[in-house]
Amino acid sequence: MADTKDFGALTEGVYYILLSLLTPMHGYGIMQNVKLLSNERVELGAGTLYGALSTLAERGWIELLQGDQDSRKKEYRITADGRSAVRNEMARLDELLANGKKLIIGEPE
Repeated sequence: MADTKDFGALTEGVYYILLSLLTPMHGYGIMQNVKLLSNERVELGAGTLYGALSTLAERGWIELLQGDQDSRKKEYRITADGRSAVRNEMARLDELLANGKKLIIGEPE
């Protein structure tokens, strides 16, 4: 398994999935919330979503909540490592934006 602290850049879809899971929710809810958060720019198909959820769970960034065994809906939530990944991505994006502003607009650091 890869080091869970080696975050790297997140895809936009993964970033929005992690943000969505600040509140526990099931797959369909995640798909709807990602669409809402991205102003309908990011639409995740079921296969893409569940592949990403599997990878995020393997990394320890999300966890499956224990629910009703008979329910087909599985709820997920973000973990502390997942929150760290989001914070790291936000810092990375802030740096990109600051560098762009500095070079293109001439704004000071």
